[in-house]
Amino acid sequence: MMNITSAFKEETLGIVTRRLIPFLMLLYLVAYLDRSNISVAALQMNADLGLSARMYGLGAGLFYVSYIIFEVPSNVILVRVGARRWIARIMLTWGLVACGMAFIHTPTQLYSMRLLLGAAEAGFTPGIIYYLSRWFPSSNRARAMSFFYIGAALASVIGLPLSGGLLKLDGFFGIAGWRWLYLVEGVPAMLLGLVVLKCLPDSPSDAKWLSPAQSEWLTRTIAKESTQAPGGHAAGWRHAFTDSKVWLLSAFWLLQAFGTIGVTLFLPQILKGLSGASNFEVSLLSALPFLLACVLMYFNGLHSDAHQERRLHLGVPLLISGFLLAISIYAGNLTATYLLLLVAVGLNWAVTPVFWAVTTEYLAGGAAAAGAIALINAVANLAGVGLPPVMGYIKDATGSYDDGLLLVAGALVLGGALGLSLARRCAVRPSS
Repeated sequence: MMNITSAFKEETLGIVTRRLIPFLMLLYLVAYLDRSNISVAALQMNADLGLSARMYGLGAGLFYVSYIIFEVPSNVILVRVGARRWIARIMLTWGLVACGMAFIHTPTQLYSMRLLLGAAEAGFTPGIIYYLSRWFPSSNRARAMSFFYIGAALASVIGLPLSGGLLKLDGFFGIAGWRWLYLVEGVPAMLLGLVVLKCLPDSPSDAKWLSPAQSEWLTRTIAKESTQAPGGHAAGWRHAFTDSKVWLLSAFWLLQAFGTIGVTLFLPQILKGLSGASNFEVSLLSALPFLLACVLMYFNGLHSDAHQERRLHLGVPLLISGFLLAISIYAGNLTATYLLLLVAVGLNWAVTPVFWAVTTEYLAGGAAAAGAIALINAVANLAGVGLPPVMGYIKDATGSYDDGLLLVAGALVLGGALGLSLARRCAVRPSS
């Protein structure tokens, strides 16, 4: 029997963090960028393709239709064939489709390519979440999840100004700036897919950079937690559809997604209407809320792990986010409105690592856990199917996004209230 000291555990998890987290952050940064860069492309693309706000919302939302359809099957396949092969496949295909967005000429082609992009990327996010749960014990998981999701927020921090800069290539070689945006930002996914295929280990036992003792301890610890988790027994993936707590988790994540999807996809256009600034200035203003999101995700996840408290860290930030978003609509001052939007976006994202820590603590295991994680993410993406078209319709009908933002704010407040009880219901005592 190994004598496992705190220093040994800390050293092992430190190696895993350094080896995996920066690379996974980069992968998610690229994934989120290709999914959301349509928000900046729309500043030029909508006029070129003759898109109304409602048509743009439909195009943005169709991504989530195919994403939802293929989400659970994709995660089940990942468990069977291994993370390395399946994540590489996802990245190669979505990179190819993302580049193909540069060649669309009609609204119908936009709709078709967004559907293809959703199908190609389906399973990536829940696949990585499941993958992380096989490397980090529950007591360290919120912090690990915070690092991963910082990659998504950094996609906006880095990607929005980058996308705004690429719009300046408008007319270069006779090609519109928004086409350059899609073409340039799709290539990294294909290149990184090849790196994943060569370098990403499927499990601790495959990691050559861990010692045998480290690999054995990590494998044994994760396996022990899997047997203790109430939602993580050896049932098949269909078990996810019959677990009431999985549906509660799904409901929370759906309400939270009203903010991450509804605000993210429309923020550049909202700020453009409010400020009248240039496209590049709008992209910079749109990036700052996600910089705050990086900071708040890290500290909320770190503080939640340190105190082993999930309930308040899950519910309170989302409640405050909803209230601030509602207040921003009536602030009556451009600076105040922007600052309220900035903090609301940051707090909306802050709950993300804590939510996935709660979820993977409850759902530890094989096919059942993978299927449940995919189901939760798929249900949340229903917000992506319905909300963008509704936001676009509201803008066309009223000339403002205010009523759409009120809808988002209400969902966030309701989600925060649910989060206050959700963590307690799904609590699992972490293993030592």
